[in-house]
Amino acid sequence: MTAPEIGGVAMLVLLALIALRTPIGVAMLAVGIGGYAALRGWAPVLAYLKTAPYAAFSSHGLSVIPLFLLMGQFATRAGMSRELFTAANAWLGHNRGGIAMAAVGACGGFGAICGSSLATAATMAHVALPEMRRYRYSDRLATGSLAAGGTLGILIPPSVILVIYAIQTEQNIATLFLAALVPGLLAGLGYLATIAVVVRLNPEAGPAGPRAAWRAKITSLAAVWPVLTLFLIVLGGIYVGVFTPTEAAAIGAAGTGALALIRGRLDWRGLVSCLKGTANATGMIFLILLGAAVLNTFLAQTQLPRIIAAAVAESGQAPLVIVVTLLAIYLVLGCVLDSLSMILLTIPFFFPIVQGLDVGLSPDETAIWFGVLALVVVEVGLITPPVGMNVYVINRIAKDVPLAESFKGVLPFVAADLLRVGLLIAFPILALGLVRLI
Repeated sequence: MTAPEIGGVAMLVLLALIALRTPIGVAMLAVGIGGYAALRGWAPVLAYLKTAPYAAFSSHGLSVIPLFLLMGQFATRAGMSRELFTAANAWLGHNRGGIAMAAVGACGGFGAICGSSLATAATMAHVALPEMRRYRYSDRLATGSLAAGGTLGILIPPSVILVIYAIQTEQNIATLFLAALVPGLLAGLGYLATIAVVVRLNPEAGPAGPRAAWRAKITSLAAVWPVLTLFLIVLGGIYVGVFTPTEAAAIGAAGTGALALIRGRLDWRGLVSCLKGTANATGMIFLILLGAAVLNTFLAQTQLPRIIAAAVAESGQAPLVIVVTLLAIYLVLGCVLDSLSMILLTIPFFFPIVQGLDVGLSPDETAIWFGVLALVVVEVGLITPPVGMNVYVINRIAKDVPLAESFKGVLPFVAADLLRVGLLIAFPILALGLVRLI
């Protein structure tokens, strides 16, 4: 067989391994090693593997990942999620659907500190779900709003997936954070509008809560100022050039840890738990990164990504049609893969295609715009059936709610997300405006 044919067979084997529930990092590593051996023999493979792990993990930029993960662990331990929800509920809870809106707002705030969609969804479900049940919210709106709100953790900076995309495509992490900010805010506003429409059509789905006194509102804001200050220091410091993303992650982790300690919520056992949680998540991510590095080296030698990119470029299709097709593939993959796996598995094929398109943007702007688009669509995959990870996380907490009800509850939010994708495709300035300005 020729090298491209070996590459094609290897990708089919990879998909088969994934279908058999093989961990994605292990599957990519096995296929990369096997394909490399088929092309070059075992001696070159062993020589390559002596240096591959070090080459994959020695990048200074990767240190931002465990630091942001530790920041999320400390934020959860510090109880920031409950304070954010209490503040949002004090200002919004007296409206119909207001408690669900407060949960979405708190998800956005906590996601900005946590950086993980699954962790944001799980944490906010424990905080907000009992309150929504106390006021007899419908199961659909309660679980659907929490599952959708949790996705804000993947888009609103800092985002681990954005960091990995930046490293894989050699883009600036701070620039991608900036580009994702407006789409992230649009996501939050879109979810709030969706809740407003749902309760207007069915007022019993989200009854209004009691109106909080002004003293309670001011007190609630005073309780969240450390979170807002930390967010401004971390992201503001990056954007004005005071420190790098890695330094910002270290400052954020130290700040959230100190806050948890001052509040008496971080003892020795809690610190060990946070470190273990960070180590487990980092190990999982780094295994996938190693598998992707080995697989990408093999695919580069087969020339398969270049051949596919050239074939797409010569197809005569309009650039936006090709972009929409790639995003549709992400939606399909979202039914069977997690967000990190999707990004690492598709970047070797999709990125050369996108870089070869003439969409009226510079190569760097194209990379940034497509990265934000891909992240938004990956975010949608977290709540689409049959494997919407956020929905399963919420359903595991709300065990008495049928899974079908939760998926029905997220459908209006999926519609809002698809509308946002359309706006980002039609108006790239939504993602690139702040980048060009700053």
